[in-house]
Amino acid sequence: MEWQGYLSLALSVGALAILVATRIGAHLVMTGVLIVLLATGVLTTGEAFAGFSNPGLITVAAMFVVAAGIHGSGGVDLLVNSLLRTPKSERAAQLRISAPVALLSAFLNNTPVVATMIPAIRSWSKRIDIAPSKLMIPLSYAAILGGTLTLIGTSTNLVVNGQYQVMTGEAGFSLFSITAVGLPVAVVGLTFMLWLFPRVLPDRRDKSMFGNLREFTLEVAVASDGPLVGQTVMEAGLRNLKRIYLVEIERAGAIVPAVDSEEPLQAGDRLVFAGDTEAVSDLLRIKGIVPSTNGDEPTLGKEHRERRLVEAVISPHSNCINQTIRDSQFRERYGAVVLAVARNGERVVGNLGTIKLKPGDTLLLEARPAFVSRQRYNKDFLLVNDLNTEPPRHQRAYLAWVILAALILSAATGLTTMLNAALLGAAAMLITGCCSAGQAQKSLDPVVLLTIASSFALGAALHKTGAAQVLAEGTIGLSGGHPWLILLLTYVVVSLLTESITNNAAAIVMLPIVLEMTEKASLNPEPFVFAIMMAASASFATPLGYQTNLMVYGPGGYRFTDFLKVGLPMNLVVGLTTVAVLIIGWPLVA
Repeated sequence: MEWQGYLSLALSVGALAILVATRIGAHLVMTGVLIVLLATGVLTTGEAFAGFSNPGLITVAAMFVVAAGIHGSGGVDLLVNSLLRTPKSERAAQLRISAPVALLSAFLNNTPVVATMIPAIRSWSKRIDIAPSKLMIPLSYAAILGGTLTLIGTSTNLVVNGQYQVMTGEAGFSLFSITAVGLPVAVVGLTFMLWLFPRVLPDRRDKSMFGNLREFTLEVAVASDGPLVGQTVMEAGLRNLKRIYLVEIERAGAIVPAVDSEEPLQAGDRLVFAGDTEAVSDLLRIKGIVPSTNGDEPTLGKEHRERRLVEAVISPHSNCINQTIRDSQFRERYGAVVLAVARNGERVVGNLGTIKLKPGDTLLLEARPAFVSRQRYNKDFLLVNDLNTEPPRHQRAYLAWVILAALILSAATGLTTMLNAALLGAAAMLITGCCSAGQAQKSLDPVVLLTIASSFALGAALHKTGAAQVLAEGTIGLSGGHPWLILLLTYVVVSLLTESITNNAAAIVMLPIVLEMTEKASLNPEPFVFAIMMAASASFATPLGYQTNLMVYGPGGYRFTDFLKVGLPMNLVVGLTTVAVLIIGWPLVA
């Protein structure tokens, strides 16, 4: 192996170390790897950017739009409303969630499915008197298991199939090729969930992260004859207070949200502060500040068209991670004010300005209406409440399902390729108005697509330089040449990488190594490729391992240990079932 191979291996190890040890986004790390491989001449321009034209990646993008059509037309709501109803037990409630979500996730990107279900389940849980903490993890896990049922169930399956076609010259896998593995695994996984989860998942129905606004907000007023009238917020000394900060002003029945430092104060203004409510005595020492005489409900509890209250979960890709709220200039950056922060299912108390934000933190925000529209184009937050300003097009819900069914039927029967079916389905969703152009644009996650496209370069370099061959020979030697042990090692390595980095990157980088292994040991590549697909999806042990886990983290009121408690057994059960099904159902030797 020449220096190019050693460089490719070093980049693989370095990228893994950076992703594990830092919060740098996977898309930035993998793009950096691509640039190094291109600049050093390890890959040609065509080889480095081949991932951007990979059929699997384009299919993923088209399926995002198809999912947006189902979501935008209210198709998911149509199914949810007809299936949830009134269960008689926690286990029955979990089953009513898991079965339809698994089915939906087999054909749709699971992120919009889970995003749609979260607010529905929160309100449903109150109606049936079952804690959301008993339902949210089953929602996420069912979506993950459902994604393994078909080739279009997850982006990982599609891109692995696309890379497999490019590297082997084979036709690739059909829509339901992986169903023979995914279906028994999903049945076993869901059965295990329904047996274990009602006993183990916590009951936190009485814990509301942001239940009482008076616990973390306080209100005072500007004296009519005081010296603060006419002064700006900054001049009055109300901007850089230590334990609290100004959220909004209620003035003559209207609201001034996310107050600017240069906003002049007027007589009788009702000032709303967030943070340590014990600091009210500090405020009242300021000449011109008097107690608020309005004794009815808090200002933030009233609806105003000038602002809205939003619950949002911090994304792993957010620019605010590991920064304090004050240092991140949250107000200026987003046009929103943080009222409270919840972590591990509990509100973080103390000085809001000094709280360092972490992935998975749930924020209660007072936001201007423009905040909602801006989130269509950035991925700093996973919005978990219903913030869609475009009402669902319910009259087109059945049409959206017909388009999806036609897409599935045409691909399954071989009438057209999976790529063409996805593109035609996306076009039909737009032309028929099942989703708007804005919703389609929002559905195209640039971070995910860039990570996938850039990861192809590292996989190509490992294959081209012979580094994959060296790793394959080492793995064969470690396994003693036993096919079942090679299969088990493949699954374990991909599973560990998935928990450490991203599932797409783990699968794409491992595929050339696995193909080299199967060629050297004269093995049938199909079960090994399926092992990659399954292991890359089976991420249950941490809230950060899979996006849907992170989305339910805050709404379920979970702690990190809750995922470990149920996720580690799930990883074990799903992994053993997958390997057993592949050994029994496929010849490992070519």
